[in-house]
Amino acid sequence: MATSKRYQCEFHRGRGGSHLLLAAYLLAAAAATAVLLALALFIVYRPIKPQASVARAAVYRLSISSGTVAGGGNNNASAAPPPLPNAVCASLQFTLLLHNPSNRAAVLYDGLVAFASYRGEAVTPPARLPPVVQERGADVALSPVLGGDALMPISADAVRALAAGGAARRVRLRLVVVGRVRYRAGPFRSGWRDLYVRCDTVVGLGVDAAAGGSGAGDVPLLEYPRCAVDA
Repeated sequence: MATSKRYQCEFHRGRGGSHLLLAAYLLAAAAATAVLLALALFIVYRPIKPQASVARAAVYRLSISSGTVAGGGNNNASAAPPPLPNAVCASLQFTLLLHNPSNRAAVLYDGLVAFASYRGEAVTPPARLPPVVQERGADVALSPVLGGDALMPISADAVRALAAGGAARRVRLRLVVVGRVRYRAGPFRSGWRDLYVRCDTVVGLGVDAAAGGSGAGDVPLLEYPRCAVDA
């Protein structure tokens, strides 16, 4: 009798172990299915960062001032005013084309700020741009007018290089746009991500702009603009 009871206990124990094994197998199968489903959804709805290009450029004004002492005729060095800063006054316009390469996800832009720089130094104050919603596969054109009458301080090296470029009627400028983006694909929305767009352009200057005066407006793009996008 004792042997029979012991056999039954071992039999039930074995059946219990089989149930645990089956439960573990089903749990692993469910987890694998969930992972495969998530991977499939990611492949279908994964966000693709936008692409950028510059289609047009205009220079309305590009003048520079080198650091000279105001009232230089005063021979009293102790009473001489401090030198004026090296500065540039620029009024520029770029047409930036943003392309959404995804045919499944829309792109939402917010907090956009644009400015132009020369040799890594800003030559226009930051200009705020309105929010943009870009549908699937769509193109969006942004044409902010940058600068105006504001003087932007730059280094003496940048002043000399900009003067040389103006004399050659050929100046390399960078358009920078920063902000944040998020992607909307079907029922899914990503969180906000930092956006950093930079486009290097080489523009040809007219006689007036090259001499430091007011330019006529549209200028040729002498090289194909190169743009990079981080998003």
